[in-house]
Amino acid sequence: MRFNKLIALAFLSLGALQASAQTKPYSWSNLPKALVPTFKKDTFKIVKYGAKPDGLTLNTKSINDAITACSAKGGGVVLITQGLWLTGPIVLKSNVNLHVDRAALVLFTGDKSKYALIEGNYEGRPAARNESPIAGTNLTNIAITGEGIFDGNGEVWRAIGKDRLTENEWKAKVASGGVVSADGRSWYPSENFEKASKIKDVGNLQAGKTINDYAVYKDFYRPNMLVLTNCKKVLLTGSTFQNSANWCMHTILCEDMTIRNVRVKNPANAQNGDGIDLESCKNVLLEGSTFDAGDDGICIKSGRDADGRKRGKPTENVVVRNNIVYRAHGGFVIGSEMSGGARNLFVTDCTFVGTDIGLRFKTVRGRGGIVENIYIKNISMRNIVNEAILFDMYYMTKAASTLQKAEIPAVNEGTPQFRNFYVNNVSCNGAKKAIMVRGLPEMSIKNINIENVTIKADMGVDLIEAKDIKLKNITLQITDRKHLINIENSNNIILDGIKSVDPTDLFVNVAGDRTGNIKVTHTNIPDAKKRAEFNNGAEEKSLVID
Repeated sequence: MRFNKLIALAFLSLGALQASAQTKPYSWSNLPKALVPTFKKDTFKIVKYGAKPDGLTLNTKSINDAITACSAKGGGVVLITQGLWLTGPIVLKSNVNLHVDRAALVLFTGDKSKYALIEGNYEGRPAARNESPIAGTNLTNIAITGEGIFDGNGEVWRAIGKDRLTENEWKAKVASGGVVSADGRSWYPSENFEKASKIKDVGNLQAGKTINDYAVYKDFYRPNMLVLTNCKKVLLTGSTFQNSANWCMHTILCEDMTIRNVRVKNPANAQNGDGIDLESCKNVLLEGSTFDAGDDGICIKSGRDADGRKRGKPTENVVVRNNIVYRAHGGFVIGSEMSGGARNLFVTDCTFVGTDIGLRFKTVRGRGGIVENIYIKNISMRNIVNEAILFDMYYMTKAASTLQKAEIPAVNEGTPQFRNFYVNNVSCNGAKKAIMVRGLPEMSIKNINIENVTIKADMGVDLIEAKDIKLKNITLQITDRKHLINIENSNNIILDGIKSVDPTDLFVNVAGDRTGNIKVTHTNIPDAKKRAEFNNGAEEKSLVID
């Protein structure tokens, strides 16, 4: 009860927050806050600028003229009322609240010539992109409100595999145009799209080239649907963003942003169909929203590799609460493009149903960056395809066993770090694996605290190249009885109050000559047929059972 009151108080006065610097560390009783925009009441109806809701008229100029006029006169509300509004890219401007009535459907045209080729940013790097359906750059005091729908017409942009469609859907896709791969397994919007898909880093901006040098593969550069860059005092509330060509909501280098009660709906087979990506943003509240995505649901990013480290802007001071994520690659995700770091993130009262992974924290050698001070509590999950909780430093690479004698790479600026995570009160009914922590031999994942967790899964817990890990009051019901917990080359591990609902053959498997200082306490180990096994150089003295 006290926790709920503190949360309520923290957001009660969002409209009257002071911009003074934070003077003490954030905690659940002292949450980060976001300034919110305010607007004049003047209303600019797009119909007065020539817009027609017939689904045939291209309303790009009318909508943008209304936005420009509103901003030029000091701001206010640009109103999109009931109807089907076909349009090209919408360009937001400062002091404008774009309000879309519930009965309004804004459909972005499938005519790709209406989207200019621009210099943008994608997956943490400067890149050639098609102009986004909705975009704003270097703005202050902006909003998108109302319960209307924005549809990105994404199916005309995305490639897709035959195995991701029904037979009738595949026939319809082939009949729509485009090209089919030589093996008959994939559909591409165009020949140039297919060619570009086979060229590494084809969209990355390179020194000495202009944007026109990328025009030959323009069709390949699928736009993110909503892109806000370097904007301050942002409010997104109530609207539905669906069927994006690529990432759906992408905010980069934004500050003081409130996202409330939005809905993101992408097809499950939508390539790169992320729900929301918060990249190098500061002071953010994301609450009460629902995501059904083709890729990660709620994702924290901060740039990729050297480009991200050069930018040096972490995503920080973020509160994520009361959100639901359905199909997605991850429910709440950090990475893998996190080279600028992430810190002071608070996630609470969220539900994940049918995601590939629940809590997903991913990186890889070369990223660099520090992810720290992450606080998570009150998470409910069901039918998670793989891990309920995953920390992994081998994203998109093959993780070789660190049990074999091998030279350990040196730590350098490209070595990523995960540390200081606090996870409390998590329940999951159905997963392939309960918990996996997999660090690098040169950089362990450090200070991970997971407490008051109940998980029903096929397999139990893996701790690999981890240090200073505390698992407390963990209840597991697993079907694979081989072992409950596996520990490899990890140190300073506390297992406190571990319970297995069903007996297992082995409580803990201890492996690796760099494993040490494992302490088990308040645990009824006799529930297992065997307490411990030691292999690959692990010594019995590395484990102490109270």
